[in-house]
Amino acid sequence: MSQKITAIIGRPNVGKSSLFNRLTGKKNAIVHDMPGVTRDRNYGEVEWNGKKFFLIDTGGYVPGSKDKFEAAIREQVKISIDEADIILFVVDAKSGISPLDLEIAKLLRREVNREENSHKKVLLVINKVDSAKDEISKTEFYRLGLGEPVEVSAIVGRRTGDLLDSITEDIPIESNEDENNTIKFSIIGRPNVGKSSLSNALTQSNRNIVTDIPGTTRDSVDTIIKYHGQDITLIDTAGLRKKSRIKRAESLEYFSALRTHRSIERCDVAIIVIDATTIISKLSKYADPKMAIFKLSKEDVEIIIKAAELKKGILIVINKWDLIEKDTQTAKIFEEKVKEHLTTFDYLPFIFTSAITKQRVSKIIESALEVYNERAREIKTSALNDKLLPYIKQTPPRSKSHKELKINYITQLKHSPPVIGFFCNLPSEIEVNYKRFLEHKIRDEFGFTGVPLTLVFKAKNKPREEQ
Repeated sequence: MSQKITAIIGRPNVGKSSLFNRLTGKKNAIVHDMPGVTRDRNYGEVEWNGKKFFLIDTGGYVPGSKDKFEAAIREQVKISIDEADIILFVVDAKSGISPLDLEIAKLLRREVNREENSHKKVLLVINKVDSAKDEISKTEFYRLGLGEPVEVSAIVGRRTGDLLDSITEDIPIESNEDENNTIKFSIIGRPNVGKSSLSNALTQSNRNIVTDIPGTTRDSVDTIIKYHGQDITLIDTAGLRKKSRIKRAESLEYFSALRTHRSIERCDVAIIVIDATTIISKLSKYADPKMAIFKLSKEDVEIIIKAAELKKGILIVINKWDLIEKDTQTAKIFEEKVKEHLTTFDYLPFIFTSAITKQRVSKIIESALEVYNERAREIKTSALNDKLLPYIKQTPPRSKSHKELKINYITQLKHSPPVIGFFCNLPSEIEVNYKRFLEHKIRDEFGFTGVPLTLVFKAKNKPREEQ
């Protein structure tokens, strides 16, 4: 189930970032009384009474300003209105309605009255009502023409529960049951790396529009394919470019990250597509591949980190391989160099492919299924203890306090994603480097290729009944 997006908008200094922090329960957004501090959007996931949604904090909106900074904020807010399902229009109880509020309200009324935006909901939020004595007549705010306002205090949290009730009114409770029983693979990557071309090649269709313009695919598109009789859902993620409304590439980065997050969250395996021509900056048919300069972009690294944080299976697809001058060793060197750049992700599998020539495209689903099966792997408790305890005995953990550390028992607590439990006397004393040592030994013995592992250390004795 795709989560709804809620965007907080309003003129500068009405408390949008404070409200964002209050609703998400975190202090992600910068809060300062200088107008225009929030230039970019922050986003976070909010859960309320079993219902979840994404919350966006936008920059202060200044309609009509010629200032480049304010114009950029205005553009961001327009994108937020365009992309959000629910819009929180925040006004200030202490300063009352300003001409800017009236202009924003006019824009909102116009936007939500469009037929294509009929599903959108606007909630008028009067902020800075910190106590009963701060309550004022709502009559003034009815002038905005946006219905019954909700009075809150972002600073002290007053009546934010009522606001959350209003936001989640039409959001169904999150179910433990998946959208369907199919295996889900998300095709993830920066704009213009060939995601839609790969999707087309895999589905042998032209369901998606493929052009050289980054971000042609605006929404994620699900396609169910059959692979040896098994249903697999391919999620082709959005590139996020609507040319009629969006003119500057940097204004898209936020929503691109948000939709990528949502697509990764839905999948079992993230197929992360990377453009080979953007990684390698110096290589020709006359050059030694070992002398080439390899570097992943910041965005590519962030996508890999996000997939790992969400404990999804990961398959790296290096696309546009047909455009690289190479010899028989180039792919091997290429993979080694990229893994050097991703030192903590040396367990990731690689495929070198070309969506245009169809080179090794058929291997993508096969390899993603291998990662899927690795993620679902269950290791017997006896096997874990037989294989790992000798390594622990040979190289025992050392504690910061110089106390004796003993790991007595190991068992798998969960699969899909896998969680391995270590029962020991002083779990808080296990150092990060030793945890990495144990993870490498698990991978050496049992595989888990392409799968992030979670190691849990518990202060419990060996269970009476072994699994």
